[in-house]
Amino acid sequence: MTSTVPASLTRTAEGSALQAVLLDMDGTLVDTEGFWWDAEVEVFKTLGHVLDETWRDVVVGGPMTRSASFLIEATGAAITLAELTVLLNDTFEKRIGRGVPLMPGATRLLTELAAHEVPTALVSASHRRIIDRVLASLGPEYFSLTVAGDEVTRTKPHPDPYLLAARGLGAEPARCAVIEDTATGVAAAEAAGCRVVAVPSVAPIAPAARRLVVGSLEEVDLVFLRGMMTRGH
Repeated sequence: MTSTVPASLTRTAEGSALQAVLLDMDGTLVDTEGFWWDAEVEVFKTLGHVLDETWRDVVVGGPMTRSASFLIEATGAAITLAELTVLLNDTFEKRIGRGVPLMPGATRLLTELAAHEVPTALVSASHRRIIDRVLASLGPEYFSLTVAGDEVTRTKPHPDPYLLAARGLGAEPARCAVIEDTATGVAAAEAAGCRVVAVPSVAPIAPAARRLVVGSLEEVDLVFLRGMMTRGH
C-alpha cells in the first residue's frame, strides 16, 4: 500500500456524509480491460494454445491469480501459476508502455475530487508494478493512497483491499463511495460495507441495495456521490 497524504490530513466535506472515494483502476479509470485480454491471448499463443473468446467474461475484472489459474486449467498449458503471472505482467507492461487511454469522464472526476479535497484512493487487483506504470498516465497526484492486489493477503472479491483503503484514509467504510466496473470489484466493495457506483465495462451489472449503476463516469460528479450517500437504499 502506498500513501502520498497522511491519513491525519483527510477530512469530510462540510454538510456531506461522504468521507472518501475509492476507485478501481482497470476498466474504471483506464480503458485497459482489453489490454489484459490481448496480453493473455498473446502469452497463451506462445504456449501453443488459442483462448476461447467466451472465456473473456470469466477472467475480466478478477485478480490475476484467479484469471491465470482458470486459463491454465481451461487450456491445460504446461506452466505454473507463478511463471504465468510473470509472463502476463511483462506482456501487459509492454502494451501500456506508451500510455493508456483514460475512460470518458475520468480526468474531470479526479480533478473535481482533488479540487474539493476529497480523500481519494486507487484500489486495484493489479500488481504494484502495473499500478505504478498506469499512474504515470492517470496522475499520481490525484490519489492520497493506492492499494495493489499483491499487497493484500486476499484481493477482490474479498473486502480486504477496500477495508485497507478506508482505514488508510481514516474513513468509515459505510461513508466511502466506491466506483467499480466489474461484478468482482462490486462484490469486494459491498462486502466491505461501502456504497457502490457500478460503471460496467464488459459484463452487465444490475442495480441493488447500496448500489447505483451508470453508463459512464461522465454521469458521476461530487454532487452525485454525496447524494448517493444520503439516499435511503
